[in-house]
Amino acid sequence: MTVAVSACLLGERCKWDGGDNRSEAVIRFCEGCRVIPVCPEVAGGLPVPRLPAELRGGEVIRRDGVSVDAAFRAGAARCLALLEAESVDLAILKARSPSCGSGQIYDGSFSGRLVPGDGVFAALLRGRGIPVTDEEHLPVKTDE
Repeated sequence: MTVAVSACLLGERCKWDGGDNRSEAVIRFCEGCRVIPVCPEVAGGLPVPRLPAELRGGEVIRRDGVSVDAAFRAGAARCLALLEAESVDLAILKARSPSCGSGQIYDGSFSGRLVPGDGVFAALLRGRGIPVTDEEHLPVKTDE
């Protein structure tokens, strides 16, 4: 099985605040899989660390009100191109992220409120038929 994984979940320090979101559950799930780490935000040219951003009205906006939508979309497109060349079976992405959120994202007010929706990258993958989940909803892995 080939799995794309948000690099922060694998322990890469690419999170907006310079940290990571290392998930032992994701790492265990990926044992025996071919893993392709991805970070659409870094792929889009955004620095680490960077100001937090959320989706508001379909546009990715930093906390200071500056749009970073173009960088988010460019990074998502670069990562999608990489994954389409690799025949990915599943993407495990960071929950609630404006790039990677799957099914639920922050509402754009920077208040911690959640709304239904997908991040930019997650939506792009779903649109191409690539199954997407997050670290909080890992599927049951069966032996192949």
